[in-house]
Amino acid sequence: MEQLEQVQLTASHWVFLLVILAIFVSIGFRKGVIVPSIIGIFMLGLLAEPQHEGPLNQVIFAVQVVFRALLNAGTELFDIMLVIALMVAMLKSLQSQGADRLMVAPMKKLMVGPWTAFFVLGVTMYIAAAFFWPTPAVALVGTVLIPVAMQVGLPAIGAAMAVNLFGHGMALSADPIIQGASRLTAGAAGIDTATLVPYTLLFSMTVGVVAIGLACFHLRRDMRSGVLKAPQSDEVFSPKSVGAAAVQTTTTDEEPEIGPYARLFAVAVPVILLGIAGLMIYRALFLPDQAIRGGGATALLGGTATVLLVLSSFAAHGHHALDGISSYTREGFFFAIKIFAPIIPIAGFFFLGHPGHAAEVIGTGAAGYLFDIGNNIGQYIDGNVILLAFGMAFIGLLSGMDGSGFSGLPLVGSLSAALGTGAGVNVTVLAALGQVAAIFAGGGTLAAWAFGVAADAGIAGVSPSELVRRNFIPVISGVVVASILAVILMI
Repeated sequence: MEQLEQVQLTASHWVFLLVILAIFVSIGFRKGVIVPSIIGIFMLGLLAEPQHEGPLNQVIFAVQVVFRALLNAGTELFDIMLVIALMVAMLKSLQSQGADRLMVAPMKKLMVGPWTAFFVLGVTMYIAAAFFWPTPAVALVGTVLIPVAMQVGLPAIGAAMAVNLFGHGMALSADPIIQGASRLTAGAAGIDTATLVPYTLLFSMTVGVVAIGLACFHLRRDMRSGVLKAPQSDEVFSPKSVGAAAVQTTTTDEEPEIGPYARLFAVAVPVILLGIAGLMIYRALFLPDQAIRGGGATALLGGTATVLLVLSSFAAHGHHALDGISSYTREGFFFAIKIFAPIIPIAGFFFLGHPGHAAEVIGTGAAGYLFDIGNNIGQYIDGNVILLAFGMAFIGLLSGMDGSGFSGLPLVGSLSAALGTGAGVNVTVLAALGQVAAIFAGGGTLAAWAFGVAADAGIAGVSPSELVRRNFIPVISGVVVASILAVILMI
């Protein structure tokens, strides 16, 4: 990739840079970054060229820019919000007839010892998280399989690490099916989601394999020395707290009875969803002209979830489904909006770093603020891929420490495009590395206050701080290895 010519920076560029600095400071103090983002959008509107006649008109224009920036971000992200809402609503309808428990129950038979339990728990969590997202999936998988894992000798902290590293680590950072994370990163970077996903899969697997390998080594050592022991009691396991879990767990007495069609849906839903995933992979590899990617893949998943939601609701409630389906849909949308609402203002600001989004919000001729800044910085980096890769991994880890992981994706996407384009290296590799680091940190496995850590630790009945402490060295080691791999790919 050829380097771009150096651009003359304006006052707007410096304001954009100062707002990014303010966002980093806020993250460092574990404060929210929505207010700096909105102030930044307003300031860019005030400084936009050409200036309107009179200060009042310019203020009015700046206020309008704030709304248009949020609308632009919301429009870009709505399809992902919608498919997540529909997936969670479908899961709720399956729970109402007990099909969710039947879906994962066969995995119990594979748990014959602590290590088979660890990997069965982790792989099941990965598959469920890829389709339903990890927070709803942890309640589905954890409440059924964690008690069994503990009964065959896996300590509670081992069970928590399995669901956390596989679910909120590997599955969420790659997000291979729903692609919500990748769409957010790609939108900020100005690249195609389809080109980003293979790299996020590669880096998430790299970090995951290293982290899980080290985690197992440490668990095995502590189990042999007696530091960690599995519960000796056969009492029914009851999680202390599900933290931020979107799908509330129930006690044995509260669990719904198995419905007459529950077994049918317990088989049909996984077969259909895995069939769709297989079809997308097959076409991507062997029929690229008919590949189902990006918006098409999102529409296929969302439409399938909607059909299954309707069928499951009628199977569970008969004609009462006309009322029940409203409740499931409401809960699904509540979960999706709870996740994305704080991200939209942040994305609204960082999307302005891309020339296309800036022109859409501010008007034709608007600068791509972050792209211009990154291009100028890139002249000095001069293709130093080691500095770029490890720098982007560090930025990803830092941005994820707000406990979300997703709020940092517009930042890593924009910076990857800006610095990568300026330095003449592969933007997609940088963006994928930043995304994986951000979500592993905050989605998450390294922030004790993250909703992912809280849910996974709570459902296993362990301390979030203890889970983070045990994750730290394995995950950081994985990120270092992934950064080295990124350097090799960019040389």
